[in-house]
Amino acid sequence: MKIDRLIGILSILLQKEMTTAPELAEHFEVSRRTINRDIESLCKAGIPIQTFQGTGGGISIMNGYRMDRTILTSKDMQMIMAGLRSLDSVSGSSYYGQLMEKIQAGSSELVSGKESILIDLSSWYKTTLAPKISMIQDAIESRRLLQFKYFAPSGESERTIEPYYIVFKWTSWYVYGWCLKREDYRLFKLNRMDNVLISDTEFECRNVPLPDMSAELLYPRNIKVKALFDRDMKWRLVEEFGTDCYSESSDGKILFSADYSDMDNLVSWMLTFGDRVEVLEPQEVRERLKAIADNMSKTYGGKRNG
Repeated sequence: MKIDRLIGILSILLQKEMTTAPELAEHFEVSRRTINRDIESLCKAGIPIQTFQGTGGGISIMNGYRMDRTILTSKDMQMIMAGLRSLDSVSGSSYYGQLMEKIQAGSSELVSGKESILIDLSSWYKTTLAPKISMIQDAIESRRLLQFKYFAPSGESERTIEPYYIVFKWTSWYVYGWCLKREDYRLFKLNRMDNVLISDTEFECRNVPLPDMSAELLYPRNIKVKALFDRDMKWRLVEEFGTDCYSESSDGKILFSADYSDMDNLVSWMLTFGDRVEVLEPQEVRERLKAIADNMSKTYGGKRNG
């Protein structure tokens, strides 16, 4: 990807007095024309780069405006490496690992062999996510429409979008783009997408706003919840909501209080605790849990024939 290559080129320029376009092209396994475009992009970004033609010429950061090598400290480089390594955990390839090696080759003074940060972004759905991410990246770079079947709480639908961003938020991957059906920008969760295909139809890139990934937008918490949990369930509450979500009652129970975003998810979440919780509010959740318990009692209460 271009942004990864730009980081690598900048890293090499920070560490070497002079390099050449053929050297960079061989290093990153791209054409000289691609390297020239990358250098132009870095110049537009405000990096003071100069080039010299002929024997002994090459590419360097301009004298008199040279950036302090300490702009990227050892810790900075470790963070870059950790970020790139994490992408390999979902890419299904070793592309980013190879890129790390190329960056390290130009940054040996700043990168030690000791790794202290390991990030794994893969999920239980890694085998299906990696191909989707790769396909969506191809669609974004080639500016072609993306078609897929989408499963949402409101039902199933066929969607066609102009893809612009792949987004990782919390524990989920999304694609952000212009939905032709809704005629608006939408976020689609990759795990809910099926039959993903790249169309032959190209689209003209819009002036795309960055996706708003704030928790208030994705998960508006407008349901007030109060519940009594058994004391040995405290660890789960702390893990999911933090230490400020509860208080201890005189009888040893844990009084949980929080805001929740979705009624169906709330009911499902409470069911995972079985009889270790009693919901106090809202009343609708109490009624739905009782109805589920009654139906389960009918299902499991008698002997099954046959």
